[in-house]
Amino acid sequence: MKKILWLVSSLTIIAAVCASTLAYINIITKAPIAEMKVKQASDAAKAVMPKGVVKVDKASLDAQEFYVGKDETGKVLAYALKGSDNGGYGGLIELMIGFSPDGKIVTYKALQSSETPGLGTKLSSAEFSSQFSGKFASKSLKVTKDGGEIEAITSATITSRAVCRAISSAAEKLERIKGK
Repeated sequence: MKKILWLVSSLTIIAAVCASTLAYINIITKAPIAEMKVKQASDAAKAVMPKGVVKVDKASLDAQEFYVGKDETGKVLAYALKGSDNGGYGGLIELMIGFSPDGKIVTYKALQSSETPGLGTKLSSAEFSSQFSGKFASKSLKVTKDGGEIEAITSATITSRAVCRAISSAAEKLERIKGK
């Protein structure tokens, strides 16, 4: 009986120390991780802006954050918004999408994706992403298998569909922002 009590108390102490250590590490790393995500989003917003943008401002409307790209005179040249879809092969796909003021897609940059290495990760390739440039996002973006214009990534149709839906979700947000 003493042996069991000793084992239980030892395991309880070890578990408490481990839990405390993890909680402490979480507290220490929470702020740097949040700062890194903000910087990643800001860098991605700058990357999806067209040439001629010299200033990128962060804005917010109805709790929706977005970025506005302006030229040296202050004229709006582009918007950048996050779009996401949980239907990727590996789960969540989060993109930063650049839009011209008239709603055409400039380009996009992947912020988060857990897609299959070598296949699904091609969502960031120029060959795939260039298909979206110049298209109106307000139109239904679909892969060719679904009757659309976008050529899916070979063996990664689920990922390709998720990218289309993520871009469409950002386009809907843009329409709400521009409508206000």
